[in-house]
Amino acid sequence: MAITLKSPQEIEAMRVAGGMAAEVLEMIGEYVRPGVSTEELDRRCYEYITQVQKAIPANVGYHGFPKTLCTSINGVVCHGIPKPEDVLRDGDIINIDVTVIHDGWHGDTSRMFYAGKPSQAAERLVDVTLESMLRGIAAVRPGATLGDVGAAIQTCAEDAGFSVVRDFCGHGIGRKYHEAPQVLHYGRPNSGLRLKKGMVFTIEPMLNAGRQEVEVLDDDWTVVTVDGSWSAQWEHMVAVTDDGYDILTAWPNRR
Repeated sequence: MAITLKSPQEIEAMRVAGGMAAEVLEMIGEYVRPGVSTEELDRRCYEYITQVQKAIPANVGYHGFPKTLCTSINGVVCHGIPKPEDVLRDGDIINIDVTVIHDGWHGDTSRMFYAGKPSQAAERLVDVTLESMLRGIAAVRPGATLGDVGAAIQTCAEDAGFSVVRDFCGHGIGRKYHEAPQVLHYGRPNSGLRLKKGMVFTIEPMLNAGRQEVEVLDDDWTVVTVDGSWSAQWEHMVAVTDDGYDILTAWPNRR
């Protein structure tokens, strides 16, 4: 599949969509607490996107996915489906992943939240996963390779004793939800596709506290660790600029 380079005007349109997705996650943060179901979180985000932002929740109906959010708790790696019976407990960690369509452009981002007070081990997993994403982003510039990005993430994760999930990756994005290239979260420096100005893709590493292997549950969506260890993920949408990168999903009041 050919890679579509975005013009400066198109990147600005994607920044609007990305900012809206980030705004959804900023809004929902106060509701992430013990006793709240993922179904309630999903409902609030759906109403915010459709009624306040006047935008489209991209996940609804995407290849049959039924909800606005992916809500992945503790040992769920990604693509958790919001349910009324999935009620947050004190100490849980949860990734909330949302994609918004505005004027035909996709904005895709995710971040981790705590329900109540996390354990030190859970907090360290979340912090290292964030740092690994940021190191991957910092490797983005024209002339660098996707291997440089993956290697930066992998080194950060493995130096801290965590494993990188290899079954899922980041992706190009634009008017289509998923485009070329695939962005692996592991790799060797100076290998793979060489980056060019105008590329836009997500960087969204998933780190496990235990083994890297995962499995998909019978709902054909929910991905869990095979050993029951906890997992964390962060995601930004990034554009390659003249001399580096531009985060198009910057969180309000945060990096």
